[in-house]
Amino acid sequence: MPLYIGLMSGTSLDGIDAALVEMDDTSESGRPRLLASHAEPMPAALRDSLWALCHTERPSFAELAAAEDLFCRLQADAVAALLEVSGTPRETVEAIASHGQTIEHAPLGHAGGPAYTLQLDNPSLLAELTGLCVVADFRRRDLAAGGQAAPLAPAFHQALFRAEGEWQLVLNLGGFANLTLLPPCEDPRPPLGFDSGPANALLDAWHSRHRGGHFDVDGAWAASGRVDEALLGRLLTEPFFHLPPPRSTGRELFHLEWLEKRLSGRERPEDVQATLAELTAASVALAVEMARERLQAPEPARLIPCGGGAHNRDLLARLARRLPTTTLVSSADSGWPADWLEAGAFAWLAWRRLRGLPGNLPSVTGAAGPRVLGGIYAP
Repeated sequence: MPLYIGLMSGTSLDGIDAALVEMDDTSESGRPRLLASHAEPMPAALRDSLWALCHTERPSFAELAAAEDLFCRLQADAVAALLEVSGTPRETVEAIASHGQTIEHAPLGHAGGPAYTLQLDNPSLLAELTGLCVVADFRRRDLAAGGQAAPLAPAFHQALFRAEGEWQLVLNLGGFANLTLLPPCEDPRPPLGFDSGPANALLDAWHSRHRGGHFDVDGAWAASGRVDEALLGRLLTEPFFHLPPPRSTGRELFHLEWLEKRLSGRERPEDVQATLAELTAASVALAVEMARERLQAPEPARLIPCGGGAHNRDLLARLARRLPTTTLVSSADSGWPADWLEAGAFAWLAWRRLRGLPGNLPSVTGAAGPRVLGGIYAP
């Protein structure tokens, strides 16, 4: 059975996730199976460079090229480490799937300009460094077909988690949260998925400003505060939370300046952190209700959290309170620990690309139809 390596670096900029995935060519879904994983930490200097590029209005070509080169070499290091820890011969890997590092995502354009999404990546260099075929640039074909180019993981969620007899939710809690509502197998309707709003991006940024470090471990600081209901109400007036799908978002909308405009200046920092955690839970609940109305679906039986936020016990408790009739279950029960689903999704998308199979779901992204995603870079 063919092997693929999926590489993913999210908006947290904490490192590169590398997943070794086995695909079953006899199955339409590929029956993806996670064999091994490796997390390559992001050096502080590279993280700072990428952070600056994500927040500048005038990046220089030299800065982009330097960050891209370092990022690509870190990807190659991640591949080498994964092959070593798993004892996998390089020649048995059919392809690497490289998502790249998102710098800006504007599926509706900016200031009247065309839609765009920018992932910093150099698949040609990655193929040169690893000696392996690379599949990359997954998002722009969907964008060209009129879609939002995100989220792309719901098609993978469907292949992994769709079950007989019950509706399910998959919730990715990365820098931003996106959900997938999966009908039961016997239901002919396609899944529905879209971004619900911020997750770790605002929580991490506020925590870093006031306490240092990259994130609030287990949500302990948020749990020490009290939700400011007036602030939560102001945050939830953001029009994005009430847009119908398809929709996707990123740092272009939700950032500390967005938050600061809605603060009175009298809030305790820990109460703001608690309110941001509650904002994630509340916006997810709003999105679930919107998805249910769109598909005329019952309340889902299970919620499968994934991404870094799946380790945040405070955030999971808030979600459980907002969705009291839905049981939270671990993705590890299906053989996929929460941290590796996104890297696995892109490995699966690379397998689809090399077999000429579509990778997007028009019901999710709003594209004009199914499209084969990604470009191929031979070794």
